[in-house]
Amino acid sequence: MKLLYVLLPVLLMAGEDFISDFEYGQMLYQNPRGISCAACHGKHGEGKKIVSYREDNRTKSIKGSDIRGKTLEEIESIVARNHPVMPKYYLTHEEVAAIFYYLQESNRKDSSE
Repeated sequence: MKLLYVLLPVLLMAGEDFISDFEYGQMLYQNPRGISCAACHGKHGEGKKIVSYREDNRTKSIKGSDIRGKTLEEIESIVARNHPVMPKYYLTHEEVAAIFYYLQESNRKDSSE
């Protein structure tokens, strides 16, 4: 029985992760496979202008979309398909879920400040 009292705290601490789910999602969002999601979708998924160019004497822009209101399933679908501008990342379900969690939490924190 004494051994249980000694091992219980060790077993409880063994479940601790090295980084939090938020930190993991943030790390993936900032650099999932060499190209940052934030480069096109903004710091918290709000979307931003990627580039402007001139065509037929008019200025046009390519913008990253606002992904803050997307569901996990929508983000997984977007990341998995071939897109004319966005690279295909080949992220696992767990990686997309971590990014989704990061976006949800970072936007919740920003709105409460």
